[in-house]
Amino acid sequence: MSDRTSNPLFDHKHRKAQTMMVHGGMERSQHGETSEAIFFNSGFVYPTSGSAEARFKGEEPGHIYSRFSNPTVEMFQQRAALLEGAEAARATATGMAAVTTAVMSQLRAGDHVVAARALFGGCRFVVENYMPRWGVESSLVDGRDPENFARAMRPNTKVVFVETPTNPTLELVDLRAVAEIAHAHNAVLIVDNVFATPVWQKPLELGADLVTYSATKHIDGQGRAMGGLILGSKELIEADVHTIIRQTGPSISPFNAWVLLKGLETLSLRVKAMTESAEKIANFLANHPKIESISYPFHPSHPQYELAKRQMGAGSTLVALTPKGGKQAAFALADALAIIAISNNLGDAKSIISHPATTTHQRFTPEEKVEMDITDGLLRLSVGLEDADDLIADLSFGLEQV
Repeated sequence: MSDRTSNPLFDHKHRKAQTMMVHGGMERSQHGETSEAIFFNSGFVYPTSGSAEARFKGEEPGHIYSRFSNPTVEMFQQRAALLEGAEAARATATGMAAVTTAVMSQLRAGDHVVAARALFGGCRFVVENYMPRWGVESSLVDGRDPENFARAMRPNTKVVFVETPTNPTLELVDLRAVAEIAHAHNAVLIVDNVFATPVWQKPLELGADLVTYSATKHIDGQGRAMGGLILGSKELIEADVHTIIRQTGPSISPFNAWVLLKGLETLSLRVKAMTESAEKIANFLANHPKIESISYPFHPSHPQYELAKRQMGAGSTLVALTPKGGKQAAFALADALAIIAISNNLGDAKSIISHPATTTHQRFTPEEKVEMDITDGLLRLSVGLEDADDLIADLSFGLEQV
């Protein structure tokens, strides 16, 4: 008589992504709970002193301290790794903690990092300002042309760091081409995949070595909890990435890990619905007489439309738009909206609009903003789960005030 372990679907590798988002990494306690348990404890006890010694040496499985190992956090990490197609993952307290940890883990004093200049403000700050403080040189390039990365590589280049689509202009980086360049120079490619989400883009399959997320965004998707993820090979994750988390403490709380774990169960459903609405909104805006330009990866007007179709499954949930009239027009449009809220978050169930030049990227000089194509009229729209027709009506009214 066969049991469930003989069923091919008992092995996660035979399950599709939507199924893994619900069941991946599940570990039940002796109580047999249906939903994952939250282990709030900070420490763990050992049956013997010898067992404690063995765990600290890594010779015996088991948890030691929740700063770097916790059952709830482990379930979140395992489920995220299964979804991403990664061998291992580590969760952090925030998305910026994930980016900083991933980059720092691969660099030493005397090394060099090459990054695309179009980055989220905090990510660019880490590369451009913090790395040099620690003896790491940095170079920023226009990420739209892979040859710019090739020209910037040096003998001491150890990391190439990009995000694609970029925040906030939705430029793309050719991941397969840049991965080949990085690996030809024995450098690690780190990709921030927040905008595309693991639903629409798989950087590891395109050659990336580490992938980072602000899990605060689409993975939570409801404005409740902060968190970050770093995913990649066991060799990279279980060595330097884990060591930095263990020794410096950018750790996620078990409660936040549990919230994000539950968020993974509905991630695909939410992102697909939001993407469908984003496509409708992009089409509406592209034909509106008061719109100067839009940027949406799966709209034919995007200059990298063919690349988008090659490396992404869909255009995802963000739309960049520029109304005619500069900052005054952008503010008038945003201020007139009744459903879409003004905020700097993204990936939420609620639609959100922001003005990058005066918020997330305000610290940059006028010259740097021009370099990144962040104009005074640019708005970033994160499309939520509201009815698409209501969102279009909201934007239409807002544009009437411009």
